[in-house]
Amino acid sequence: MFDIDKWHEILSAMKENKTRTFLTAFSVATGIFMLVILLGATKGLENGVKQTFSSNAQNSMQIYGGRTKLAHKGTPAGKRIYLKNSDYKSLGENFKEIEEICAMVNVPITGMISYKKNYGSFDVSAIHHNFNAIRNLDIVEGRFLNEIDISRFRKVVAIQQEAKDILFPNMEAIGEYVKINDISFKVIGVFKTNEFNDNSRDVYIPISVAQSVFTKDDKLRRISFTMGPIGLKESKKLEDKLTRRIARNHNFSTDDVNALWIRNNIENSNTFAQIFTFLKILIWVIGTFTIALGCVGVFNIMMIVVKERTREIGVRKAIGASPISVISLILFEAVFITIAAGYIGMFLGVAFLEFVIKFNIVEHVYEPAAMYFINPQVNLNIAITATLILVVIGSLAGFFPARKAALIKPIVALREE
Repeated sequence: MFDIDKWHEILSAMKENKTRTFLTAFSVATGIFMLVILLGATKGLENGVKQTFSSNAQNSMQIYGGRTKLAHKGTPAGKRIYLKNSDYKSLGENFKEIEEICAMVNVPITGMISYKKNYGSFDVSAIHHNFNAIRNLDIVEGRFLNEIDISRFRKVVAIQQEAKDILFPNMEAIGEYVKINDISFKVIGVFKTNEFNDNSRDVYIPISVAQSVFTKDDKLRRISFTMGPIGLKESKKLEDKLTRRIARNHNFSTDDVNALWIRNNIENSNTFAQIFTFLKILIWVIGTFTIALGCVGVFNIMMIVVKERTREIGVRKAIGASPISVISLILFEAVFITIAAGYIGMFLGVAFLEFVIKFNIVEHVYEPAAMYFINPQVNLNIAITATLILVVIGSLAGFFPARKAALIKPIVALREE
């Protein structure tokens, strides 16, 4: 039952001891505020990393040629391994785990890419038509390269939004012709992608055109492919099989870790998941200790309250106050301070995160970091749960001093100076 006199007394006691009440509430509010900020920052970092790496399909691999470190069957160390069209064909035909496979060639650009009087320096890559199935590009205008473009050696190009803005400001790009190394290519599409670097200016042309016109050979920069629904263990086995196949084709030892570099995105995804799981646990441990320190402050303050009000408690008990009445008087004060401070801390923490999101604070402070820090929000249910846990701990912090007060004998309390 709500006792208005008791609450009036509690509020009066808090008002008389403003500094003590403020410091107690501040320690509690700071604990929950820091926990909310840490959880939100962890989520923002997780979102940023996921979006940064989302440009590559999670169930994909990329294979790059390296340089041998071990001599093998008469071949000295230091041999440069160049992946070739034959490797692309061999992997696609002999591994049932592979769904979509695409090769890439870097085009050596000797000059700027131009459209009339507009110029720009861009990264030109030659790929197969199914590159988009591996890279997850967002086509915003036109289309991407298709199989007919590859087979008929069409001089067409898909450009990134950044390139479009530079070469075709305030005009349509689709159907226009740009010059790459003084050769005209028709623009068929514009796309966007999530990259580490927002200034990335990728343009893509058919691999058949690049090898016949620019590179004049069948060397590949890398081979990329997606896999079916397999786990990490199966993907590592596939890595070993791929390495043995390519090692046989290029005469290097399968034990030579420098001969190939394989980027396994399944493994990378699992690694990041483990890192963020550990980070979340660490944040909760740090946050819990911070909250606990705040509750220790509540405990100490309540002990001081009991000490200061010993004579008053003695008088109350002498005139018939029950132990429950004494406990509730002290306990309610602790619970009230904990609840009020806890929810103030939670509100300020959530408000701060919303402020960071709304005004892009991270981007203004250090723009490159914004790519790794996206939407730093905390789940409201988690914040409320953490605050409720704080209330429970705060209640316990107030209960023991209250219980000590209830056990004081009236005659002893009345002698207290």
